Amino acid sequence: MSRIGKMPIALAGQAKIEISDDNIKVTGPKGTLEQAMVSQVCVKEEDGSVTVGRVDDSKKARAMHGLYRMLINNMVEGVTKGFTRKLEIAGVGYRAELKNDMLALSLGYSHMIYFKAPDCIKIEVPDQTTILISGIDKALVGQVAAKIRSFRKPEPYRGKGIKYQGEIVRRKEGKAAGK
Repeated sequence: MSRIGKMPIALAGQAKIEISDDNIKVTGPKGTLEQAMVSQVCVKEEDGSVTVGRVDDSKKARAMHGLYRMLINNMVEGVTKGFTRKLEIAGVGYRAELKNDMLALSLGYSHMIYFKAPDCIKIEVPDQTTILISGIDKALVGQVAAKIRSFRKPEPYRGKGIKYQGEIVRRKEGKAAGK
């Protein structure tokens, strides 16, 4: 039995879950999320908590057991608390700003990069070198953060680029001087 899959999911007082045969819908103060279900997993709600089980012991069912437990847990956490990723920009002249709900990035290219986030994602720029990405869908928040980071990944020689908060960039030594 999956150690992650058998753990119950505690529903906060604000979160409500609706379970149908092929769909799960979680509603909370921040919004609503839906997830399609597979036939190998069964979900039950009892006494303010949700448990995920599997129909049989096939390889597919065992793989989906822990996955769907975490997906539902992330949905509950997202509609109650939300998720945030923080990006840091390092480099001379590298900066970010919001222009008409679009993220404008100056990353050392000959042109500005403009990024429009999906509707359910909120982007904030507290200062020129910090970007905050927040939303209720954990996967979408991570995907938007990865897309923004991909515009200029941190390079190992000078450490310039966009990195996640707390990310450690392994630095390389430059060219050795010749004799």
